[in-house]
Amino acid sequence: MKGKDLLSIADLTAQDIWDLLDRAQELKGAWTHLLQDKIIALLFEKPSLRTRVSFEVAMRQLGGQSLFLSPAEVGLGQREPAAHVARVLSRYVNGLVVRTFAQSVLHELAENASVPVINGLSDWEHPCQALADLLTIYEKKGKLSGLTLAYIGDANNVARSLLLASALVGMHFHLASPEGYGMDHETVQQARSAATASGARLLFCQDPAEAASGADVVYTDVWVSMGQEAESARRLSAFAGYQVDRKLLSAAAPGALLMHPLPAHPDQEVAPGLLEEPPSVVFDQAENRLHLQKAVLLRLLGKREAPAPGRRQGEGRG
Repeated sequence: MKGKDLLSIADLTAQDIWDLLDRAQELKGAWTHLLQDKIIALLFEKPSLRTRVSFEVAMRQLGGQSLFLSPAEVGLGQREPAAHVARVLSRYVNGLVVRTFAQSVLHELAENASVPVINGLSDWEHPCQALADLLTIYEKKGKLSGLTLAYIGDANNVARSLLLASALVGMHFHLASPEGYGMDHETVQQARSAATASGARLLFCQDPAEAASGADVVYTDVWVSMGQEAESARRLSAFAGYQVDRKLLSAAAPGALLMHPLPAHPDQEVAPGLLEEPPSVVFDQAENRLHLQKAVLLRLLGKREAPAPGRRQGEGRG
């Protein structure tokens, strides 16, 4: 990794991603004492099911401990500046997992903390989700490079992290969003730079059927994220026609996976019942949050390990 923190997929190289995926697979079902002397603080401004439970269980299975800090307890940026919170917690714990709104809060915490800061979700990115998704795809398809992931819907934090991760590992990425809800220019340029090196092809369009055509993975997420409730009516109108249903899935490649980070609104972004049956792998995605986050925690909080001799970046991943 480029520093002590994981704030963005951009903090990783392609080799970093493969190392994390390999370690996550090794750690499935394993209980160890590798982090027995470590404690993390979960600093959350947003409610959570998967992020909180997966990190808490991950630390328990690695022999460590966790502390949950709610918005009312900390008042991040209101009761106390983020810089002070970071400096104080650095003297108590070995790492911070932060679930917040603004990406700038993560950067302020990381700049002032002497311990690793992990992005558990922000409005800008959701790197742990994207990495767990890559783990799920790799387990189901046996490769990442050369596959096509079609993301249908809002170019939100999950889409942004998936785009950057796909570009790094050579997975083609298609995004279909209505006008005004597409990917930002900065992230597109970052992804194009990585895609040039990896061979990934990127497509940005407004037609869901065009994006889904021949895709190996069809991915969707909520149309109204936390903090956007005031925009609900406008967003529901804009995304009409972007629901993933059986007709749209029929445009994908045979055996295509259906993915969603959950929680879902089955009457909105995905047709009712579709997540409960094949080709849905949403509960495998949810489980893999645990295993991937164990790998991240070990990478950032554990002892550094030398890479295996002779290993090449992306070896055997095609």
